[in-house]
Amino acid sequence: GELTHGARQHLTKMTLTLTNCANPYLLVLTNTSTSTSTATAIFNLKQKRTSYFVTVPPIRPSVLCSSSLSDMDATAGQSLYPLHRCKTIHLVRHAQGIHNVEGEKDYKAYLSEELFDAHLTPLGWQQVDNLRKHVHATGLSKRIDLVITSPLLRTMQTAVGVFGAEGYADGIDIPPLMVANVGNSVHPAISSLNCPPFIAVELCREHLGVHPCDKRRSISEYKPLFPAIDFSLIESDADILWKPDDREKNEELAARGMKFMNWLWTRKEKEIAVVTHSGFLLHTLSAFGNDCHPAVKSEMCTPFANCELRSLVLVDRSMTGSDSSTTNYPGKIPCGLDRPSDVADEKHPGV
Repeated sequence: GELTHGARQHLTKMTLTLTNCANPYLLVLTNTSTSTSTATAIFNLKQKRTSYFVTVPPIRPSVLCSSSLSDMDATAGQSLYPLHRCKTIHLVRHAQGIHNVEGEKDYKAYLSEELFDAHLTPLGWQQVDNLRKHVHATGLSKRIDLVITSPLLRTMQTAVGVFGAEGYADGIDIPPLMVANVGNSVHPAISSLNCPPFIAVELCREHLGVHPCDKRRSISEYKPLFPAIDFSLIESDADILWKPDDREKNEELAARGMKFMNWLWTRKEKEIAVVTHSGFLLHTLSAFGNDCHPAVKSEMCTPFANCELRSLVLVDRSMTGSDSSTTNYPGKIPCGLDRPSDVADEKHPGV
């Protein structure tokens, strides 16, 4: 249904009644404002009821799409937005890990302690090498200002393998991104020479809990393996987020993903690579694109393959960011008369 503007301004909670819905499994609730900002919450309706008490989601940054479907029909789906209120994010799912192989054979394998903090397979390292060739061939490697990685072995291996420098040579007075043979691999060390900064962030981890493959090691164990990755944003040395008997719900993961997206606006960098996990990407991106053509939403939200990269534009519609433009120019320097002809026509009609 549609709410009036006055009601929508003050609404924070509502009771939703569904009619003529035989099997309501999914509810998508959208809150819009006059600035065409959109916020969407997705609720899995596990119990068949006709009324649901829900909280209206707040306005948040979004992936750039048309402001509404009606606008999209009128303007062929095109949108304009100031460049300095946008960031380009390159989202990467990690390469094949040992848990991917064992879990496809038997789902119960995800509960195995042998898959703790799963590392890449030899095939996974081949996938890393191929993506690395792609980012160099396209020039992407030269444009990225920052690499963010989930602090698990498979994501950090993927991040440094794709966006790091060539092999590390002894005698160079900078720490390597990764030392040799990390994670039961025979991969040589990877240099940090002429690379963007790498930082590890807990917010972009996979589903937390139950599966040992998604539990991280202590940060003190990681630091000697990945000397040039910055772990300073991680507050606890031990993994206090992972619980052996409590798996993070999809809705909780989606909320964490939105918190991560909002945190990106605290960064000054404009072009950022994020190396993360399938579940994190799926549930975070599903909250976006509801004002786009269905094919565009599908392009964003389809599950990622191992070592797949997708590039998106993140738009600050709510003015969360405060960066000023580096390319806009005010004009009128030196100052002079500049009244346009259409203004003159308005002031002197009929002349």
